[in-house]
Amino acid sequence: MPRVANHDARHGQITDAVQRLIVRHGLTAVTVARTAAEAGMSVGLVQHYFTAKGEMLLATFTRVNGRFTTRVDDLVNRGEAEGRTIAEMLQQALTELIPLDDARRAEFLVRRAFADQAAHNARLANVQRETLVGIRSRVAQAIKNGTVCGEVPQGVDAADQALQIVAFAEGLALHTHIDPDGTPKPAILAALDDRLGRVFTGTCRRGRSGALGLPDPASARWP
Repeated sequence: MPRVANHDARHGQITDAVQRLIVRHGLTAVTVARTAAEAGMSVGLVQHYFTAKGEMLLATFTRVNGRFTTRVDDLVNRGEAEGRTIAEMLQQALTELIPLDDARRAEFLVRRAFADQAAHNARLANVQRETLVGIRSRVAQAIKNGTVCGEVPQGVDAADQALQIVAFAEGLALHTHIDPDGTPKPAILAALDDRLGRVFTGTCRRGRSGALGLPDPASARWP
């Protein structure tokens, strides 16, 4: 167990160093030597875990996605406990993709760097595609859950709306990154509310308490 813990710690130390380099200097600054210096370890130790830049970037991208997923799950747990609507929880989840603070800005830059590399690397492109499909699937499931409880009208195409909603959120993320002064947080939240409000037009028939109004709490989650 101690060896596993040490391995995970070293792995995280390296990926955190990669993220800091990307944030400060861009993807071109990420080399094994610079990553080792940033992480405070030898080049040989970094190469023990990663033999190429693409591997370090993939691991960093995976770590960023893991943090995003953990935050979203925490938001959902709190939202369910507080009796929030599915639309409210979905809005909060989507804001985790938008660079509204330093932590989310750093993660956004990692995702951008990964996308640049994925354009020329089939393996990374597959990971990027699977990640986007996963996010859209979770949003689609939230819409389906909304249909069950009454927040979403019957007949809404969950997959189609999920595609539009995620694309909208990513567009907001890009605008926020490029023009932070012109995209204040209240405006971003209002834009998300407006977009979600076109899909979540109803009220949960079972009220706002307990599992978002669904009979099975597990099925009511942001998946």
